[in-house]
Amino acid sequence: MRHNFRLAGLAFVIALVATALFVPGSASARCTSGGASPSEVDMCTPTAKAKLLPNGMTKPYIWGGGHGRWWDRGYDCSGSVSYALHGGEFLESPLPSGPMEHWGLEGEGRWITVYANAGHAYAEIAGYRWDTSGDASGTGPRWHEDLRDNVGYVARHPAGF
Repeated sequence: MRHNFRLAGLAFVIALVATALFVPGSASARCTSGGASPSEVDMCTPTAKAKLLPNGMTKPYIWGGGHGRWWDRGYDCSGSVSYALHGGEFLESPLPSGPMEHWGLEGEGRWITVYANAGHAYAEIAGYRWDTSGDASGTGPRWHEDLRDNVGYVARHPAGF
């Protein structure tokens, strides 16, 4: 059974992770330390912005959605971010927005940054925002081309990304 949850977007997260996993182990470490050779620089340098595909469907916003089980009938902000991180094998169990303030490593990542505070969480992935709020389309997890002001949020990222 296909999970009806913005398949194109989550497939992108998984593809992004898979691409990064093909960077040789020593090159991956040098990407973050700045010691990459010229042939490895292309593997380390993210493109300016990913391309969104038009297909895929969105689940509705449901407070607490995605916290009791991965495949839920809807998702809240931290449930949808948790789901995306789980798809990339960065998270084993869902986190509420408050604990996301301590997940991963401090600061913004090269590809993936999770912004969290006690009341909300969203992610920026390859130049796009994965969020449950922020436009006239209603609520529910979806991709946004516009980024939001991150004042009041803690920035976290997975190691190497």
